[in-house]
Amino acid sequence: MGFAAVYVARDMFFPIMIGLLVALTFSPVVRSCARVGIPTSVAAVAIIFGAGMALSLGFYLLSGPVSEIVADVPAMGAELREKLRGVLASIEDVKDASEKVEELASGSDGAAVVTVKQPGLLAFAAGSIANFMGLTALGLIFALFILASGDLFYDKLVDAFRTSSDKRRAKNTARDIERQISRYFLTITIINAGLGLCVGLAMYLIGLPNPMLWGGLAFALNFLPFVGSLFGAVLVAAFGVLSFDTLGMGLLPAVVYALLTSIEAQFVTPTILGKRLNMNTVSVFLTVIIWSWLWSVPGALMAVPFLVMLKVICDNVPSMAVLGNFLGAKAVPENNA
Repeated sequence: MGFAAVYVARDMFFPIMIGLLVALTFSPVVRSCARVGIPTSVAAVAIIFGAGMALSLGFYLLSGPVSEIVADVPAMGAELREKLRGVLASIEDVKDASEKVEELASGSDGAAVVTVKQPGLLAFAAGSIANFMGLTALGLIFALFILASGDLFYDKLVDAFRTSSDKRRAKNTARDIERQISRYFLTITIINAGLGLCVGLAMYLIGLPNPMLWGGLAFALNFLPFVGSLFGAVLVAAFGVLSFDTLGMGLLPAVVYALLTSIEAQFVTPTILGKRLNMNTVSVFLTVIIWSWLWSVPGALMAVPFLVMLKVICDNVPSMAVLGNFLGAKAVPENNA
């Protein structure tokens, strides 16, 4: 029932979640500005304005190459089919065989089948992006009000508890959530920027056109757990096959892309984030599935920060210790010598 209600009202909850995550991320920055004499409201406006400008700049820089690619999609599709003709022929044979089996099983009598034409992919994508940007703008405005209010949110949260121990635990939990979310976003953003730089440089050295585009996409897609690196490798593989004469050389950019993302996921991120933010892979996967069901790609982007928030709450509330233990990574067994 609860999931159904959240799903129906997902467009209302999305900017709220965006606003909370942004506010938690930048609250330490606003508080640091207040310590040096910068008013909270001024710092909040500067931060949210800067975040909005950064997002707009990123979309603007990538819009040119993406628009060119979208315009050439029909021609690229035909060329890709021609280069992969042998592979596609085998797939078509399997598809034809399965369709014949379905016809025999259904006992088709030649009756006309009515199909409903769905909106075009580009129209759907444009509408989704416009909706996402509108809801994100609302989320940033909500974050602005939270940041500009200073410690009012924390004071109200603490006042909701009766005993001094509960008040102290609530304040410590809120501060811990704030620190961990800020650390997570800052660290992941720096790591993804480094990955994007490495991917862009690698694509440039290999000779794949638009290396800046692939670096930018690697930066953005790596915020998506599990599927981001896979989707990026598939895109790079498709354009690699189109850009080079031989299939082996065409797949080389995808191999390099997958290698770089694997090094980042298996070694760089766990080492930098440390054990405290190291999550159980099963819990991350389940959270990504649920949040993707709620909010599609934006939900997948927010899944891990939400899990970090839940993990911090579990670590600070004794009654939720079992759930916190499940969410965390596998503990290193102690040496019982």
